[in-house]
Amino acid sequence: MKRTQEGCCICGRAYKNSSASDKRMSIRLAETDSDIERCFPVMSQLRPLLVASDFLTRVRRQAQQDGYLLACLEEEGQVKAVAGFRIAEMLFSGRHLYVDDLVTDTAERSRGYGGALFDWLVEYARAQNCQHFELDSGVQRFEAHRFYFTKRMHISSYHFSLKLDP
Repeated sequence: MKRTQEGCCICGRAYKNSSASDKRMSIRLAETDSDIERCFPVMSQLRPLLVASDFLTRVRRQAQQDGYLLACLEEEGQVKAVAGFRIAEMLFSGRHLYVDDLVTDTAERSRGYGGALFDWLVEYARAQNCQHFELDSGVQRFEAHRFYFTKRMHISSYHFSLKLDP
């Protein structure tokens, strides 16, 4: 499915589905409580430990403390893909957009939604003067890795983790 681009509120781009039915696809930041809550069913497919009743509070807290933003891709009023991200700066990489979460509804995969949202995030990063676009992906997520490679991403480091007991 080929995508063409037309005006958007953030980076001057939105995506229009050029299929025969000419459905409208929009990508925007989820800023209202209602918008954020509508993202939960898709986000929970990537993060199954999330609880619906706590989702809004967690998103708002992360937004206030760490600048977390939530973007959603909708078509015909339905959320098809979601991305949680933040802008940060580090000594080794400078200003960057870090993607915490990127997920397309499992029933809607391979229809271009993930690619459109990824491209929107890259353009958002450029508009925010970021030098890098980064994300971590679980070692078991082979299909996601294939997708990232097609988007010209490369593995730049290992991410190590140590679970801390209280």
